[in-house]
Amino acid sequence: MSLTMPIDEEAIILNINERIVKNFLDIIIMNELRNGSFSGYDLMNYIHNKFQLLISSGTIYSLLYSLERNELVKGTWTERKRTYQLTLKGTKTIQIILSTTPDITYFTTNFLKIP
Repeated sequence: MSLTMPIDEEAIILNINERIVKNFLDIIIMNELRNGSFSGYDLMNYIHNKFQLLISSGTIYSLLYSLERNELVKGTWTERKRTYQLTLKGTKTIQIILSTTPDITYFTTNFLKIP
């Protein structure tokens, strides 16, 4: 009699989705900033609502500061919060990234193909 553990397919899928979102979080944020200015809190809510994933404020703000240091986004203080928007460099960068979507799709499709 074999004592095998059942495979939790849902947990595997959730884990892969979480890994993808976390690895592409900068691109996800820059893509959302194409729609306007957002605070770090707004971006946390966006990610939670779209991907059902809770990202810590430390992760979000650390990434926003990094994007700001690289001149991809610009933070501005409004009345009570700091909002972020894409810079010209950030806009051009995300356009280039998004234009490669067919290449990325092709790569991932072939990368994951079973021979």
